[in-house]
Amino acid sequence: MIISMSDAGVYRHLIAVTDRKLCAGDFEEQVRRIASLHPQGLILREKDLTDGEYTALAARIQEICRGENVPFFVHGRPASARQIGCRNLHLPLQTLQQLGGKPADIDILSVSCHSHEDVMQAEKQGADRIILGTIYETGCKPGLAGKGPAFVREICRETPLPVYAIGGIKLTNLREVMEAGAAGGCMMSGFMTL
Repeated sequence: MIISMSDAGVYRHLIAVTDRKLCAGDFEEQVRRIASLHPQGLILREKDLTDGEYTALAARIQEICRGENVPFFVHGRPASARQIGCRNLHLPLQTLQQLGGKPADIDILSVSCHSHEDVMQAEKQGADRIILGTIYETGCKPGLAGKGPAFVREICRETPLPVYAIGGIKLTNLREVMEAGAAGGCMMSGFMTL
């Protein structure tokens, strides 16, 4: 598989994860730019917002994504997803366990996993896809060593679910994780600073 940085189709293998603090300009304009590249999906992370602020922003970002036919995921807030009619949700494994499994009103559930055990638990709790980290060292979690593509390969052999690598994913190393079996990767800073 050859993935080059000049290949516009490369973005279909990536899920954009937001962090508005990394944007130099207007965040919603940045999301429009990202959505126009047609990534595999967009996860609105923005953990520092209150529930009300997050829900209002999520409604606007969902509309931008809908306009480009890009799947939009609420991050960690099932109530916000319900309020705006979003049927895609991304959860940390611990939150999924607290909920007792995949909510009935969710179509696609992605779950953050960091170990073999996490992946098995996510499967049992109804996950549709795994967001597996941390694969490469990243500025988001300084000092945390990446587990590398060998870890991706091990997990992909163990689960039938699509696996998306996260943590230091760039256009230049996406091919490496996909050759290890990942369906794609999740990229934050590369999208936020386009």
